[in-house]
Amino acid sequence: MQLVIDVGNTRVKAGVFDTTMLKEMVVIDKGRFSEEINRLAGSLPIKKAIISSVGKLSDKQQRSIQLRFPTTILSYTTPVPFENLYSTPETLGVDRIGLMAAFAKAYPEQSGLVIDAGSCITYDYMNNKNQYIGGAISPGIRLRYEAMHNYTAKLPLLDIPDNFSLIGETTETAMHSGVIKGVLSEIDGVIEQYKQEYNIQVVVITGGNGEFLSKRLKNSIFAHSNFVLEGLNYILTQTND
Repeated sequence: MQLVIDVGNTRVKAGVFDTTMLKEMVVIDKGRFSEEINRLAGSLPIKKAIISSVGKLSDKQQRSIQLRFPTTILSYTTPVPFENLYSTPETLGVDRIGLMAAFAKAYPEQSGLVIDAGSCITYDYMNNKNQYIGGAISPGIRLRYEAMHNYTAKLPLLDIPDNFSLIGETTETAMHSGVIKGVLSEIDGVIEQYKQEYNIQVVVITGGNGEFLSKRLKNSIFAHSNFVLEGLNYILTQTND
């Protein structure tokens, strides 16, 4: 079994895979990182691990994994199951590398766009020759709410609503319309551009807000809640023990 750890900007997701099957997955508060990892390791026969970190994992926390299992620390130099044509590969986020590995496994020889709706919204394009070209990064939903609150004098900090309308009749509902409708219009517009210019065959959405957005987008789209973990597991499977 393989331990896969994805350290994001706001949370840590850890999963244990038996070959390609996700046996257990937890979302961990960084303050309980060691406790949760010890619980997983104590109950499952883990052989090796991989860590992908775009957030902050302390040296002590990282070493606790490395001392326990053979561990791959994902970077742009790690062998991956696709050709990386990004002009500055050393600046490419490891979470995006994990996403492209997942796409390469799930949709071989197909062109596609992977959208990760987390703290930021990332768009990543792979052609049907298994070549990663690049994409785009824009502010995520939470970041847009926080920006309006932090850079204005009176706008409140809001949470994502269950329901919202095109026309906001109060300040709060107007903010919801601007953020949610704006994000949906952005994503649908980007998808349409990729379809027209690159004839993409598959669109995948993942990330913390992926499920919420997938139900509201106009385009046909596949929602994968654990796509990064699946990609990291695939990368680890390809490494030597």
